[in-house]
Amino acid sequence: MASLSYDLTLAGLSIGSAAALTGIGLIVTHRATGVLNFAHGATAMLCAYVLRHLTTEWHWPLPLAAATTLLLIAPAIGLLLDRAVFRPLAVLGGDPARTLVASIGVFVLLVGGAALIWGPGARDDAPELLPAEPWAQLGATIALAAAVGALTRWTRFGDELRAVVDNRDLAVLAGIDADRVAAAGWAFGSFTAGLTGVLLAPYVRLDPYGMPLLVMEVVAVAVIAGMRSLPVAVAVALGLGVAQSQLTRLHPGGLPEQLLQTAGANLFVIALLIAALLFPGIGSQDALPRTATARVPTPPGAWIVAAVLFLIPLGFAGSDLTTAVQVPALAVILLSLVIVTGRGGQISLGQAAYAGLGALFTALLTAGRFPGIPELPHLPALAVAVLLVAPLGLLTGWPAISRRGLALALATFAVGVGVSRFVFTQPYATSGLTLDRPAGFTSDRAYYVLELTLLATSLLLVVALRRGRTGRALAAMRDHEAGASAAGVPVPALKLAAFVTGAALAALGGGMLAMGQRAFDAGAYDPVRGLLWFAAIIVLGSDSVLGALTAAALLTGLDAGTRGGLAAALIGLLALLIGRFPGGPYEALHKATHHLTRTPHLTPTGERIRNTLRPPPTAPQPPNRREGTRGFLRAQHSGPDDGANAKQPHRRDGEHAETPAAPHPNRTQREGGNTLTAHHLTLTYDGFTALNDVSLSVPPGQITAIVGPNGAGKSTLFHCLAGTLRPASGHIALGTRDITALPAHARTRTGMARTFQQLAVFPSLTIEENVQIGADQTGNPRTSTQALRLLDLTTLGTHPATNLSTGTLRRTELARALAGAPHTLLLDEPAAGLDAAEVATLATLLRALSADGMALLVVEHDLDLVAGLADTVHVMAAGRIVTSGPAHQVLKEAR
Repeated sequence: MASLSYDLTLAGLSIGSAAALTGIGLIVTHRATGVLNFAHGATAMLCAYVLRHLTTEWHWPLPLAAATTLLLIAPAIGLLLDRAVFRPLAVLGGDPARTLVASIGVFVLLVGGAALIWGPGARDDAPELLPAEPWAQLGATIALAAAVGALTRWTRFGDELRAVVDNRDLAVLAGIDADRVAAAGWAFGSFTAGLTGVLLAPYVRLDPYGMPLLVMEVVAVAVIAGMRSLPVAVAVALGLGVAQSQLTRLHPGGLPEQLLQTAGANLFVIALLIAALLFPGIGSQDALPRTATARVPTPPGAWIVAAVLFLIPLGFAGSDLTTAVQVPALAVILLSLVIVTGRGGQISLGQAAYAGLGALFTALLTAGRFPGIPELPHLPALAVAVLLVAPLGLLTGWPAISRRGLALALATFAVGVGVSRFVFTQPYATSGLTLDRPAGFTSDRAYYVLELTLLATSLLLVVALRRGRTGRALAAMRDHEAGASAAGVPVPALKLAAFVTGAALAALGGGMLAMGQRAFDAGAYDPVRGLLWFAAIIVLGSDSVLGALTAAALLTGLDAGTRGGLAAALIGLLALLIGRFPGGPYEALHKATHHLTRTPHLTPTGERIRNTLRPPPTAPQPPNRREGTRGFLRAQHSGPDDGANAKQPHRRDGEHAETPAAPHPNRTQREGGNTLTAHHLTLTYDGFTALNDVSLSVPPGQITAIVGPNGAGKSTLFHCLAGTLRPASGHIALGTRDITALPAHARTRTGMARTFQQLAVFPSLTIEENVQIGADQTGNPRTSTQALRLLDLTTLGTHPATNLSTGTLRRTELARALAGAPHTLLLDEPAAGLDAAEVATLATLLRALSADGMALLVVEHDLDLVAGLADTVHVMAAGRIVTSGPAHQVLKEAR
């Protein structure tokens, strides 16, 4: 027994050493560059193939081949990736979402390239670099970790590395060559990846798909170590390796033994799932970069061309038609990513799992093997499978509520790997499972017609979800999640709905694909396929329905006509263009061909005819903003007889104010219950008290201002009132209702609205659609038109909310807030980026809103604006309100 434990411990140390090498490489690369390198496993696979080729095919001596592979080729791969892919991204700002897409593109490119060169089959003749005993591997791992630790702690390069990690821009200003640091990190990371690959190759399956996934499963080691601590990474890797080996000793018998063996063989996968769910601190970007296709309208006739192309296979026969059967099914799967990733902006690397579950459940239901459900015909079985898989979308949708960027990518990737390892590859789920086509659709041509019908239905669903109120809400969530929530969009519920809908579509496509192939093939739903599908939909138009159809045809057609891997290589190459061309391959094509396009010009005769026919211009009348404000507010709040009363607005500095329309007789009483109050708010960050017993009120019909130096707690108080932060103690009330626990979108629906210091507009939507987001929460579309007119945005309504002046975008954001018919408006630095004329116009509008009875809270640094605007001013310092009172008195003391 002691001998068995010793042998298993040695085996576990061998596994743990390889995992520790992966963790070291990932951590060093991340610390030097900020990139979580998803291509680490693909680099390991490529180096293992190169070493095998040098020794087996070219008969090089093993020491020479190993030195060439590890000391020349592996670092060269890292330097090439830095120079050609990730350095351009760093110049563009180092967006984590964009670097994630690029690293997945590198992964897909290397996998596809290896499949093209060496074939997709597994190899079992990889050379053994070190003895099977783990001591050499363990010693090399510990020595490597110690060397890296000493280098980063006690050398000048280590100081530079820490400086670049803490603040790259500041490090560059201090004279540090950040590019050199990043290049060294990439070279070392690729070296460790290559070492991992050549050490693992003799003992695992060496193939283009299996080894990259195997290496990436141990990313949990780096995540648990916080992407920083090398000792923790080594200890976790060795501990998991030994535990995985020791679990093989347990034989309880029956189903428990089968489950225990499965868990033991996939302990690193379990660790990845746990790490992805419990360690969400990697990455914080809201959404993915949008490709150029999302901003380019569909060319005229494109749908007709697409319909014709999808009908052409009906004239095929034999293997060509059999191959074409896969295209509509894959298109449905990719449409699920259009909803989740393209429209919703959520990173989803686990769609292959839902497609596979749809195929598996369909097969089990037709065979009568699904627990509790009798045997079903094929089409009803497919429908039931979709209904069963859809709720499972919560597996990735629930983590998406609190995770973004790289953390969400890891969570969805972990779910995909977990489902593959614990379901698709297990005999208890798939043993003896067969699947055929529905009755009446057994021939390829008949089944293709059925697929086209299901694809058309899916297209209608996706198009419907991309338009109207739901489409606007999804696009708003993708463009600016906090802004969408402030506009009243229920972001958590919308994320869940997107993932559930995506899971249902993926399950439908997966079931169609399995019935088309007449079998459940676990390899067709491998997690690597999920990465390939994700990359394809990103580069060919994540928010484009036609992009999904194009990607399905491209992936199927290229792989059918080659030995396999060409489609992956091409998609990976296109994904790398994101580094050079943020708009994707469409932007690259546009830049390459822009000189071929010519702008037509009229002849002199044509110019004379056009000038003759053109009507004479009319002088525009300047809008009366105050009248526009009164009309807008009357339309929202007033009754038919409101004009009988009047309310005199405040006069400031001798200014004569026009008399706006009076509120409804019952409105003052109603507004009395809408006073926003904060009672004894306290909030602490990591031992620093940001708010210390803060109380204030924001009454209707007045402008309340908060001023103070940077770090005084103004923004923290504002976020607590808006619902994006929750105080540790104290409470917030709206009238008599306690709203302390209400999230931001729920507060918007109570009649509160806010703007942001950093502009929160949705650039993929037009100005009119931006404002309509706010009106969607009232159920009254007229408020959108009225808000556009009030802010003089009517003529810009169809213009995208991008490439416009700051003043125009500020007006757009304010119009969106007003379109929700709020009674309380919170403004965070509303004058930021505006010129003097725009500030004066803004002040006039805010005074009119206040005179009409709206409660306004303004956080502002411009004391001159506050002096001419506010009724009550609160001065904050060190997290407390130190002075409150009328504006002229408080600001005189503050100055």
